[in-house]
Amino acid sequence: MLKPRLSFCFSRSYATRIAEKPPARFPDPLLNHPNVVVKTLKDENLTFIHRPPPTAPSPHSTTLAPASPLLKSPTPLNKRAPMPPLLRPSAYNAAPSRMLDEDMKQLRKLRLSNPEKYSRAKLARMFKCTPNFVSKIAALPRPQRKEFARKMEVEHETVREQWGEKKSTFVAIKQKRREFW
Repeated sequence: MLKPRLSFCFSRSYATRIAEKPPARFPDPLLNHPNVVVKTLKDENLTFIHRPPPTAPSPHSTTLAPASPLLKSPTPLNKRAPMPPLLRPSAYNAAPSRMLDEDMKQLRKLRLSNPEKYSRAKLARMFKCTPNFVSKIAALPRPQRKEFARKMEVEHETVREQWGEKKSTFVAIKQKRREFW
């Protein structure tokens, strides 16, 4: 047989106030130390709290020979001690050796003699350096650079003509977005 359920009409089904965490009551670090000495002067309403240092000072500890490792001078680097890893993968590569002055003169001479044949990338491979280094050491005169830029623009324009409508639209939108940066 089933028992009838009693329902209380007068009971609340909601919280009467928001639950709050009581404020933290941290013990006073000055007064709760085991070796603290508290002296209160009644007349001036002053309290003196004395805590002895955690360890007794060593008679051997001076500024010239400190006992604390924090006061000691850093030890010289041990070559066999493990070092932390390097931050960038490029840091693992050895720095390129300095190019000789004769090689730099030869590089400039080749670049200025025939810039189409001796491009930055080709000279970089020949002299085992970067194309950026070639552009800094053997920069072309401004009229030749502008002529190269015009030729490259013509080549790029022929490639752009082969693009479809969708890609052309996306590139135009991207250029317009860059204008407003």
